[in-house]
Amino acid sequence: MTELLLPVDSYLVEPLPEIWFGLVMFALTMYIVLDGFDFGIGMLYATQDNDHDRETLLSAFGPVWDANEVWVIAFGTMTLAAFPDVYSRLLSEHYLLALGFVLALLFRGLGPELREQRDDERWQRYCDYSFIGGSLFAPLLFGMIAGRWVFDAATLSLPTLLTGIGLVAVSVVTGAAFLAAKTGPSLAGEMRDYGIIATLAYLGGVVALLAVVVVTDAGGHAGTVLSIPGAAIVVLSAGAGLGGIVLAGRGEYRAWLATALALPVLLSLLVALLLYPTIYPPTGLTVQEAVVSPLALNLTTVLGVPVLFVVLWYFKFLYGVFSGPLEGEGYGA
Repeated sequence: MTELLLPVDSYLVEPLPEIWFGLVMFALTMYIVLDGFDFGIGMLYATQDNDHDRETLLSAFGPVWDANEVWVIAFGTMTLAAFPDVYSRLLSEHYLLALGFVLALLFRGLGPELREQRDDERWQRYCDYSFIGGSLFAPLLFGMIAGRWVFDAATLSLPTLLTGIGLVAVSVVTGAAFLAAKTGPSLAGEMRDYGIIATLAYLGGVVALLAVVVVTDAGGHAGTVLSIPGAAIVVLSAGAGLGGIVLAGRGEYRAWLATALALPVLLSLLVALLLYPTIYPPTGLTVQEAVVSPLALNLTTVLGVPVLFVVLWYFKFLYGVFSGPLEGEGYGA
């Protein structure tokens, strides 16, 4: 019956493998953007020294942070469904980094949950360490996985480390901008200062990373970085970062949040540009070589794409409900 409904030897549309590459990159982008500001808030949590301000930070993203992790699952599921060879290599060849990333997510999530279970200063301090440490190491290790994947580099090489550090920095930027838009003037001003410093650090890190890539031709990507699309992404990133600093200085925090979120989007776009058409540089595996058979991809498209639209609708609804600023212990309209 399936053979009668779906083509067996051809794709539903000719560029379906490329479309699925775009969907995988879209899921990666959503994760870096949405869970990225969660990580940033977790790191900024370390800057607060009283329980009221710390509770304010937790309340700012508490309703959405669990949902945001859906996108790392979506990224893995889509990669497995469309490009199983890439999925297996990402896990097997980056096993320790992936395990560390999962453990960091675990400690990040357990910290705030366990903190409320005991009214003991030492217990709460260690739970805070768990939350802060997980929020720091999760983007660092995830970025290092991306660096090894994209640049075909060793774990402790400059491209890998700079990619990890860059993801940490941009997470602080988006977290600070999110908090500035959600909280009162006093805390917002403090977050603005941290966000500006993180923005400058991120832009400097991107320049350093791309300089290393051009000089060493890491992953064979020097030409792509110097191409018109690559240069355009870099210029747009610089514009978004510097524009965000100006907006933050003026106190236009919602506009700053928009420019801050543009930074991880542009970063993901650069990753997609560097990967296509060689989706796994360490082996030279291309999108066309790594994709599953036409029948399997057609079936995945018919069954999976509607689910993706449902998930997107849910996130639109969720962020619509919690779109207002914090008012006391809750959200305003």
